Amino acid sequence: MRGSVTKRGANSWRVKFDVTGNGKRKTHYQTVKGSRRDAERELARLIAAADTGSVVDPSRTTLADYLQGWLDDAHNLAGKTKERYGQLIRHQVIPHLGTLQLQRLRPIDIDRWHSTLLRAGGCNGEPLAARTVRDAHRVLHTALEHAVEVELVARNVAYAISPPKVEAKEITALKANQIAPLFAALAGHWLEPIAVLAFATGARRGEILALQWGDVDLDAGTMSIKRSLEQTAAGLKFKPPKTRRGVRTISLPAGAVETLRGQRKRQLERRLLLGQGKPTPETLVFSTLDGDPIAPNGLSRDWCMFIRAHKLPKVSFHGLRHSHVSALVASKIDPLTISRRIGHANVSTTMNVYSHMFKETDTTAAEAIEAAFKGG
Repeated sequence: MRGSVTKRGANSWRVKFDVTGNGKRKTHYQTVKGSRRDAERELARLIAAADTGSVVDPSRTTLADYLQGWLDDAHNLAGKTKERYGQLIRHQVIPHLGTLQLQRLRPIDIDRWHSTLLRAGGCNGEPLAARTVRDAHRVLHTALEHAVEVELVARNVAYAISPPKVEAKEITALKANQIAPLFAALAGHWLEPIAVLAFATGARRGEILALQWGDVDLDAGTMSIKRSLEQTAAGLKFKPPKTRRGVRTISLPAGAVETLRGQRKRQLERRLLLGQGKPTPETLVFSTLDGDPIAPNGLSRDWCMFIRAHKLPKVSFHGLRHSHVSALVASKIDPLTISRRIGHANVSTTMNVYSHMFKETDTTAAEAIEAAFKGG
């Protein structure tokens, strides 16, 4: 066989083979997912195709063809992430760069692409937000990095051009005097126990909706995050947390424990009335009447409708997580503890996201040191 198979990952192989034409020999590379046997079968198929002249020259592969193939094979991406990548590729990348040959893509093409998007890349030719342009750049950068790894291109041209700068997005959190009125308005509403848990723990929307009774220890006052509920165009899916730090056990304040006891009592009464039996450790803490998961997008929609109807401060459901962090920062809880509690991959992420909150406490710290100098 005029080729070889080289292992590149847990279930990834690089197939290398030569094609001779017009007295010249060209080396082709292709990545194959699966077992070594799968890679060897693909190598044999490619060599047979080369003999009949039906192998596509990698140098003629367009960026559109490459990106679609890369996205189809990106099994390591979470469903929501893959869906978002697909949107950016279809709407922001392919219409402007898709016809270019992958191996002929140059930094100037990236630079002009940015300018086009910023000028008229939105709906009806309107300017596209710098944040969206940056996101599209990151997707292209990631895809081209893979092309370098499998030796389709010699370098990642997206490295040469930086994406547009994006102003830091202001995080909306509840002020201290807004918290009690919000929960007073929520009293008795089906959103109340979910909101209480979100504010009390800083857990993400999908983490709360994936919570099972086996994850809750009401006597110890703890809650374990082991999975998250994701919603994509394909439907609802449970998945593990994004990072190792995402799997965690959180201590619950007394009010949250009482709220969960009330939720369990109401759920038990409802299930017995409907003939569903007592909740098991696998039963979802929050669910529809049929016991199915609550759609995350539906939760956010109903939350926004509730906020508008009651003329409450405009804060998203995710804003309860930010409000939780704000309360911890105000109480002088150290960043490492906060980072572990909310499931960030590392403390630097917490500091980057909530830097403005920590600046306020840093000013207080400086004042305390100044007072110490003066013997106060």
